[in-house]
Amino acid sequence: MFHREGYKILVSSLIGLIVINLLSNLLINKQWIVTTIFLATLVMFILVAQFFRNPKRHVKKNKKNILSPVDGKVVAIEKVFEPEFVNEERLQVSIFMSPLNVHVTRYPIGGKILYTKYHPGKFFVAWHPKSSEENERTTVVVETQNFGNILFRQIAGAVARRIVNYAKEDKIAVQGEDSGFIKFGSRVDLFLPVDSEISVSINDNVKGGESIILKAK
Repeated sequence: MFHREGYKILVSSLIGLIVINLLSNLLINKQWIVTTIFLATLVMFILVAQFFRNPKRHVKKNKKNILSPVDGKVVAIEKVFEPEFVNEERLQVSIFMSPLNVHVTRYPIGGKILYTKYHPGKFFVAWHPKSSEENERTTVVVETQNFGNILFRQIAGAVARRIVNYAKEDKIAVQGEDSGFIKFGSRVDLFLPVDSEISVSINDNVKGGESIILKAK
C-alpha cells in the first residue's frame, strides 16, 4: 500500500521510466547499454516507491500512552525551552527518519487540536542543533487528558523539501491516524512534560503508531 502523497510522483516516475527505456531501445544499438539503463531506472523507481509505502499499523489506542509519531531512530532526549506555544521547559524527544524509513507522521495521542502552524525556513541537516528552530517545519499542539498540551513538530532536512500537515485547529486528533507526511526526510520532535519518565532511549528504533514513548504515571 502506498501513501496518497506519493501517487503523483509514482505515476510521473513510472512514465519517465517507460519513456527513457523506449528511447534507449530506439536510439541505442548496444544491448548491454539498454539493459543497464533499464536496470538503473528500475532501481530508482523501486527506491521512490518504497519511500512512499504506507504499511498497515496495529495501533492500540490508549489515552494513557504517547506513541511514536514516526518510524526512525531516537537521536535526542533533552530538556529544552519551547518558546512557540507552551513557553516553558519541556523534555524533547527527537526521532530521525532515514530515506529508508516509512515517512508517514501519525498523531501520537488523541485530543483536541489547539494549534497548528507552518514555518518556512532553512534546510540544515536534520541533526543540526538549529534545525528544530530554523528549518522548514510545522508545529501541532494536541490537548490531552493525562499529559496536558503535547506539542510535536515535523522538521525538514537537507534532502526533505516538502512537509505535508493535515492537522486543523479545533478538530479532534485520533491517536495513530495520519497527521501528515515528510517527503524524503527527516525528523520529528516531541515536547513532553519535563518530569516525564520516557520509555525509550537514545539510538532506539521506533515504529510510528506502535512504539510507546511515554506512559502516564
